[in-house]
Amino acid sequence: MIQTKPQLERHLKTINSAFHLAIDTEFKRINTYYPELCLVQIATTHSAECIDVLSINDLEPLFEKLYHNETEWVVHSARQDIEALYHLSKRIPVSLFDTQIAASLLNYPLQISYQALTEILQDVQLDKSFTRFDWTTRPLPANVVEYALDDVRYLLPNFEKLKHELTISKKIQWLDEETRFLLDQELYEPSIEQICYKTKGLSQLGKKFQDQAIKLVAWRENNAQQKNKPRKWIMSDQKLLDYACGKSKLSTRSQKLFDDFVKESSVNLTLSELLTPQKPLTSSEKSKKNELQRIINSIAEAYNLPPEVISTSKSLIQFIRGDLNAPLRNGWRAKLFNKEKLDAK
Repeated sequence: MIQTKPQLERHLKTINSAFHLAIDTEFKRINTYYPELCLVQIATTHSAECIDVLSINDLEPLFEKLYHNETEWVVHSARQDIEALYHLSKRIPVSLFDTQIAASLLNYPLQISYQALTEILQDVQLDKSFTRFDWTTRPLPANVVEYALDDVRYLLPNFEKLKHELTISKKIQWLDEETRFLLDQELYEPSIEQICYKTKGLSQLGKKFQDQAIKLVAWRENNAQQKNKPRKWIMSDQKLLDYACGKSKLSTRSQKLFDDFVKESSVNLTLSELLTPQKPLTSSEKSKKNELQRIINSIAEAYNLPPEVISTSKSLIQFIRGDLNAPLRNGWRAKLFNKEKLDAK
């Protein structure tokens, strides 16, 4: 295991010419707002190493390699790994191959685990005994290090098989489209609007109470970030709604801090249409949805895809109601859907 900057620099020299990097991370996020990155595992075709992030103060040499213009990350379910590294580096990978997304385009089970995919592709059963291990523990036991290394040892062999399958089935471009959203920096800096959307019960409030709730969401988020504590440790969703509706009152001190925050805040606290509860489907919309679902099921069978990859039920409703951002209106889905629909006609 690499635990010093000189060790890290020596290892980076040995993988200098490798640009397909299998990457995984181990982090802790139980009592903090931000993920606490503990370990980075990197594998190439010739090596696999664990980098002890907690022991090395200057990680810039590592970041230079990870975010190099020619480096492609090979990761299984990449979002949390990108986020954990982004918190320290403030950078996003240039190129990404997500083996979980690739597998979904080839009709493997949706959201298949790395262990299950490796068993199918490599006929290797991986140990799962340290799934809930506390990665801040030092020193790390040898069997725990081996467990962590297994998380990257089979990524490149899986990548090679999946890439070959995608290429011969002419779906490799689809993967590029599917992973593009993971390379958007805004994904790792969630807006207040996105957090409001996830706040349980907020969309059910009346307009007056919603406006107050949004301000409380922004204040709670600010506190959570400053204290590096989970937002619901600062204030639960239910408490927040109770404060917004006047069912409960903030303490005198908290009320003053909240009022000062609202006065000074530059955050846009206007309500988005996203927070408006979805209207029930009309009988006409239900009929269209059923017809579209039959078409999608047929396309899924023809192209060896899970129907949900083409469109979820929620996305179908977006499409029927004219949302230009509905998946069926963009990219490979639109081309496939329009082609098959016209052929059917």
